[in-house]
Amino acid sequence: MSADLVEVAATLDHPRDRLWAAVNDIESYPRFVREISWSQRSGGERTGAGTHYDVRFTVDQGPVARHDVEILVHRPPDHLVAVSRHWPRGHVAVRLTALAPERTELELTISLPRTRHPTAVTAGWLRKRARHAIALLDARLSGTVTDRLDQASTPQSQLAVAKILTRAGVLAAGRPDRLVRQLNALTRWGATVAGGYQAAFARTPHERAITDDLGELTFADVDTRTTRLANGLTDYGVRQGRRVALMCRNHGALVESLIACGKLGAHTLLLNTGLSAAQVTDVVHGHRPAALLLDEEFLPLTAGLPRGLPRISTWGGDEPSVDGLIEQAPADRVRPPTAPGKIIVLTSGTTSNPKGARRRNPHGLRTAAAVLSRIPLRAGERMLVAAPLFHTWGLAALQLGMPLHAQLVLARRFDAESTLRLIEEHRATSLFVVPIMLQRIMDLPPQVIRNYDTSSLRVVASSGSPLSGRLVTSVLDQFGDVLYNLYGSTEVSWASIADPADLRAAPTTAGRCPIGTRVGILDADGDPVPPGEVGRICVGNDMLFEGYTGGGTNPVYGDLMVTGDRGYLDADGRLFVSGRDDDMIISGGENVFPRPVEELLATLPQVADAAVVGVPDREFGQRFAAYVALRPGATLTEAAVREYVHDHLPRFAVPRDVVFVDSLPRNATGKVLRRLL
Repeated sequence: MSADLVEVAATLDHPRDRLWAAVNDIESYPRFVREISWSQRSGGERTGAGTHYDVRFTVDQGPVARHDVEILVHRPPDHLVAVSRHWPRGHVAVRLTALAPERTELELTISLPRTRHPTAVTAGWLRKRARHAIALLDARLSGTVTDRLDQASTPQSQLAVAKILTRAGVLAAGRPDRLVRQLNALTRWGATVAGGYQAAFARTPHERAITDDLGELTFADVDTRTTRLANGLTDYGVRQGRRVALMCRNHGALVESLIACGKLGAHTLLLNTGLSAAQVTDVVHGHRPAALLLDEEFLPLTAGLPRGLPRISTWGGDEPSVDGLIEQAPADRVRPPTAPGKIIVLTSGTTSNPKGARRRNPHGLRTAAAVLSRIPLRAGERMLVAAPLFHTWGLAALQLGMPLHAQLVLARRFDAESTLRLIEEHRATSLFVVPIMLQRIMDLPPQVIRNYDTSSLRVVASSGSPLSGRLVTSVLDQFGDVLYNLYGSTEVSWASIADPADLRAAPTTAGRCPIGTRVGILDADGDPVPPGEVGRICVGNDMLFEGYTGGGTNPVYGDLMVTGDRGYLDADGRLFVSGRDDDMIISGGENVFPRPVEELLATLPQVADAAVVGVPDREFGQRFAAYVALRPGATLTEAAVREYVHDHLPRFAVPRDVVFVDSLPRNATGKVLRRLL
């Protein structure tokens, strides 16, 4: 194609200075230019002529082209020209002309580079896309809501669900008698943990179900053992409608306890293993369980609980124990309860005491189809679940594994190198982690990582807290395009999932909706915000929680529930999470979130970990304080940290205080406990 000059002009009802501020904010271009998926200033120079940006381009979600873009001309408030060595003889120029105090002409000129090869980027196509980008920019500055108010997935029709389940191997040919027993099990027990394992037992009784530090169990073993355990638990007052508290690390007894309680119709309360004795006392008193099943190491945390509350050991310890009940109890079949038990998961408790959230039971196979529409798990999956099973994400891995009759590989304690060894030993096809675990793996020396064969991995699924852009890129480069990042919460389960293509294009994105899920960005009144604007992230799907056990729920607008996070959608429909409502500060009249500062600090080679919180400030009202953990042997000064942030972010984002710490306080899922900073 020969060189083409594309020119687009538009008259916009905005002052030139305001329009220049938007045009000059090159890092915000993905919010109104669909083909730009990522734009980040590189180096430490200030915005102006000579400034360089790492810009990533995609066309119709195709391959990602990564360019180093330089600002060649920078004349505020009317002229900007950008070039790149990847665009020989090409450039992009913007000129603003004030026609009136509130009226400006925008002239966009794009000189396409010369190429001998045909390309989808023709002059006509580019002119159309440029006009669309200008329209989105105009709507954003005007505060106008466009037709694209939210991110909606494909409708969850029966045909769409069937296609996903067939692709995953959930709906596959097999022995007719086993298929009938599988369907009968789901009909009798419902889509509960008990029902899922009953169905898997009917379909593949002799396949491995659970592998942990003690050995292996088949689905037939699990069925027999959990029936005996259910019968044994009845002697301790466990029955339909009662609650049982579980405080366990990742091992088979936790899974068996969940199944046994499900067979009785009892509700299960999953306690975080990082709770203090006072928190354990508070949570257990608030939920009044019939029994407490726990690993021996957590027994000292129960000193404040009534002596009459049965304590049953799930790992180590004296009798009564789960293994003891299984040995002694009869194997009489348990009749399905008239009402299924619920699973109660605690919120993270990063800013306050954790609360119990009542989780819905899955709506049959369509619930699994939602996640499988974005994460390509397959029947017979060998799932190494490193994420804590008491956490929403670990529990989700367990529930996803049921229709796939997957083998769960569990280890009581996470160790980065041991995880790689388990992947190699069991030829794990998927790994479920929280981000801090991925960071620990990537912190290993490269030679240690290369010592293990991880080629069996097709999926590395992460959730629970934000992934830094640097971590995303390093994982993709090390393990290939296998990384999937699920954004959700205890209250809404899932909202969006970023697949490897999304993460290559925009490393910090939360991705797109799975089937049957809808995300809206709303203001405080529940109304949609203009395109690209930050607002409250609200989610609609089949698995919204039923409320907190102590009463109350999250606000709901129509069929959308507020997550408590704020974020925005870019021009291509990808979701980005800016931060928690609770974490936002107002500094110098601007709403500021800590996440961009934390992301930036993570790019410093000396920094191993960083967290940012708001503190009072006499000049700005509020400012940030940065808590920084350095890598072994690294040195860094407070002044260097402030200068680095000042070179990349506005003045009000520069930390007032920089505190160097050995490590950051995190809970068992890796979330920073900001209340302890």
